[in-house]
This record gives sequence, structure tokens and C-alpha cells, in this order.
Amino acid sequence: MAEVIIVGSREDAGALAADEIARLIRARPDTVLGLATGSTPLPVYRALRPRLAGVDVSRVRGFALDEYVGLDPEHPQSYRSVIAREVVAPLGLDPARVRVPNGAPDGIEHAGADYEAAIEAAGGVDLQILGIGTDGHIGFNEPGSSFASLTRVKTLTRQTREDNARFFDDIDDVPRHCITQGLGTILRARHLLLLAFGAGKADAIARAVEGPVTAMLPGSAVQLHPHATVIVDEAAAGRLRLAGYYRETWQHKPDWQGL
Repeated sequence: MAEVIIVGSREDAGALAADEIARLIRARPDTVLGLATGSTPLPVYRALRPRLAGVDVSRVRGFALDEYVGLDPEHPQSYRSVIAREVVAPLGLDPARVRVPNGAPDGIEHAGADYEAAIEAAGGVDLQILGIGTDGHIGFNEPGSSFASLTRVKTLTRQTREDNARFFDDIDDVPRHCITQGLGTILRARHLLLLAFGAGKADAIARAVEGPVTAMLPGSAVQLHPHATVIVDEAAAGRLRLAGYYRETWQHKPDWQGL
């Protein structure tokens, strides 16, 4: 079972996650981070900035989870732009050490294999930040994705495009295809850190951590990982049957264990 931590707000979640990431970077200056986009990880990135003040981050490496296919990399909603804007620049990371899957149509047939090779060459991801969709997807691994899947091109469901339409002028502007790390790729990270906020994520979270492990709920893959931490606010925890247990175990967890 993943460790589930229930906090009062997304800001509290961001601070808790940032503490762990900063600790990791201080201990290992060449840490490899798996970087999620969207609104969920923003409190983490905001909280990291003061915690990394004075810390040498010149060797930190990063791999984004996914990218839209066919969207101009300079488009403000391309994940290359988002990562540069929300992570690389504020945290002072070296842009050359932070990679995003190549969503250009030219060469897309081998872009997944290229990304897998790059992650392997970096020694693998130390800590992977994750959000979860209302349908349970992580990365852009939609329901039905194989737990053995690697980085590849996927077709986005209507639900996911509707969820992401808030970042675009219109749903028709949301690309229909993406390139995403697979569930198998994600599960190879040494630590998974999944965050979720709001009542709209409560059902997905409950099914991911307390329901059956199934490809129809990709987020349930966290149950297969030996070191997975799930941090949720009270609203996202609203359907957890074992919420009392999670609160008690977190309250009494030895400090030396960390996340």
C-alpha cells in the first residue's frame, strides 16, 4: 500500500513535498527529478524556490512526464514552455539538463525510444512527481494503459481534453495526441510522489490507493511501487475509507524515516 498523507491545504502539501525534494538535492546534487505539469504540482515548485536558496542545483537533472504532439514548442501551453516557465527559471536549473519528450511530428516514431534511452543514461529518475486525472490517468496514460508501457504516443480521451481545455482558448485547440512516459517507465522511478487536491479528485484517489489494481485506473499502479507517497488535501481525501488510519500513522511516523 502507498503511504497516504492527508494535509490541510495544497500549500501544506507543496511544503511537505518541497522539503523532501530539497533534502534529496542537498544529499545528492545530481538528483534526477521526474517533473509533472498542470496545476497540481505548482504548490511544490513554488515552495521549492526558497528551500533551494543557496543550494547548488547546477547538476540537477529533470525529465518531464509528457508533451503534446504537434504543438509548437514555443506555444505557452506546450509542456516544454511550462517546464521552462514554472520549474527551470524559478529554481535556477540548467535548461540543458532538463528534458521534455519530443512531440515534433518529424521523428515521432522513435521519440519514445529516444526518451527512454535518455532516462536510462541519466541513471533513472530518483523522485517522480505525479498528479492524477479525474478518470485516474497519470502522465497521459489513459484508462486501459498497460502497466508495462514505456514512453510512447497516445491518443487523448475526450475527458482529458476537456480537463485540459482550461489552459487553451477552446477544447478544439487541445491536441488529440501526446507523447508520454509509460506506466512501466514511471514505476521504475525510485520514489513516486503523487499529489491531488479538491473534491473532484476524491473518487480517483480512493480508487487508486484503495481499489483494485487495474489498467482501467492507471493511478492504481502506485500500489505496485515499493516507495510511493500520496499527499492529498481534506477534499481529495473525502472518499478514503482508511482516512483515520492514514492520519494516525502519519502523526506517529518516526522523523528519521522521511517521506
